[in-house]
Amino acid sequence: MTTSLPRRITRTGLSLTELGLGCAQFGNLYREMPDATVDEIVDTAWAAGIRLFDTAPHYGLGLSERRLGAALRRYPRDEYVLSTKVGRLLRPNPEPTGQDREGFVVPDTETRVWDFSERGVTTSIEESLDRLGLDRIDIAYIHDPDAHWDAALAGAVPALQRLRAEGVIGGFGAGMNQAAMLTRFVLEADADIVMLAGRYTLLEQGALHDLFPAADQTGAAVVIAGVYNSGLLAKPRPDAGAQYDYGDAPAELIARANGLADICERHGVTLPDAAIQFPLQQQSVASVVVGASRPGHVPDAVARYSAEIPDTLWGDLVSAGLVSPAAIE
Repeated sequence: MTTSLPRRITRTGLSLTELGLGCAQFGNLYREMPDATVDEIVDTAWAAGIRLFDTAPHYGLGLSERRLGAALRRYPRDEYVLSTKVGRLLRPNPEPTGQDREGFVVPDTETRVWDFSERGVTTSIEESLDRLGLDRIDIAYIHDPDAHWDAALAGAVPALQRLRAEGVIGGFGAGMNQAAMLTRFVLEADADIVMLAGRYTLLEQGALHDLFPAADQTGAAVVIAGVYNSGLLAKPRPDAGAQYDYGDAPAELIARANGLADICERHGVTLPDAAIQFPLQQQSVASVVVGASRPGHVPDAVARYSAEIPDTLWGDLVSAGLVSPAAIE
């Protein structure tokens, strides 16, 4: 497999591979995953040259962190970048039903408690380090603070700035499904790096008008997740059963995705190839993070990342009115 190439985050000195592994599936997202499969996925990613791994307490009520930490402890700590998230503390569930209700196939013996306070964020980092079994966290993202801007700015940001100064974390930012508030974190909260999920893809480029200019201005980096828009861009030819943003894709978006596929095919490229490489055309994008529910997904992603794409493809997508001209400038 091809080794993914590093890009440097100028604000922190951390070097991220252009392809990263998202580890929500390690928390038994939608289905159970054996521990051995987790180890095999991490080993396959490592063999492919992937050195960026992203997790969160939210994923499987800590299961993803525990599994990822155990898998990564077999590798030199200085050779990979690990990110996790703050904003949800895990606490004993006073009313368990036996099954987590947020998509993870795990017992709900614990529950998630929103906490963006300075003490809550410090506690979250301490507890993540304990679950991971590692000595430091490279990147800490404030997780889904959409309804909590004031609390995050007043509590989480000072805590993470202090932890960054102490070397407990290498850098911080936020991870969200929207660009507007991430732009505010970059401009108003001294964020080093942000993760944008599902909002900068072949189907959506709103971040060109706010987040990317802000990142260029401050030197912050952007990590892109959700490049397939929940599945609509994951197949060479989207069909009527395609998913978009965790629901059934509207007919007009399926038609648009097939229009993208038409142009990709004329250039000898598949739609997923273009989807995974498209965000990397932006200077401020340091990495694209993709998930894997089985080891074979890793070489598939690496092959898509490594596929040769002629520059004329991007130009033709712009000419067809399917992609913003600013995306390839």
